[in-house]
Amino acid sequence: MRNFPPGGSPVLAGGQGCDVISPAGTFARLKRMLRGSVDHGPAAAFPTAAPLQLPFRVTVCGIDELASHRDALVSHLLSILDPDWPAPGVFGRFGENHKLELRFNDVIDDRPGSVAPDAAHIRQLLDFGAGLDREYDAHLLVHCHAGISRSSASMALLIARAMPDQPGESIFAEIMRIRPQIWPNLRIVELGDQALGRNGDLIAAAHRVYGFQLGKRPELAAAFRSGGRGREVEAALREPEPAAN
Repeated sequence: MRNFPPGGSPVLAGGQGCDVISPAGTFARLKRMLRGSVDHGPAAAFPTAAPLQLPFRVTVCGIDELASHRDALVSHLLSILDPDWPAPGVFGRFGENHKLELRFNDVIDDRPGSVAPDAAHIRQLLDFGAGLDREYDAHLLVHCHAGISRSSASMALLIARAMPDQPGESIFAEIMRIRPQIWPNLRIVELGDQALGRNGDLIAAAHRVYGFQLGKRPELAAAFRSGGRGREVEAALREPEPAAN
């Protein structure tokens, strides 16, 4: 079992989730701490995971990075936004693509004043990915507000749908290779795991991600607990320590 210090001043406010608070708010500091994990590759989090050859190109990003991908020939765009957030104007510069917009907050439990991801959202997401692996030169871009939580969890479900025989560890290892700072939204992963009949495989892999990120940034534990994401922290605490190299 892992042990992380419970102390430290909370850096989250208002009980909101990972991508909800304005970049000018206190949670921006937490995102910067997660981005500090970029020097640590997926091999450290999933040392036994086999590399994946994905059937389509993938990109995970935040709103402020969208403009840098407008010329990347994105064929499928999954946009995940807060319910009251305006649609990014940069979408008009992406050219033609298949696009799905989902709107819910980055929370993992039902909370007053927030819209939590639900089974209907997950059905829409998975339907959007139908046949993606059979399209020539497909390029899937998934974004949320920061490219850390909702987007990484959703990307995992779309890859799992296209590659049902691949274990969750290999799927999340590949996403961490692309986006090392991820912290996947546990509710999205739980709902998707159930919808895809994965029997907890994706959930267990997400727990490993939390444990890895907290191992590198123990101060995140208090922040996530104060922001209503304590279930993810507790899942990390239950993870065994990785074997020494």
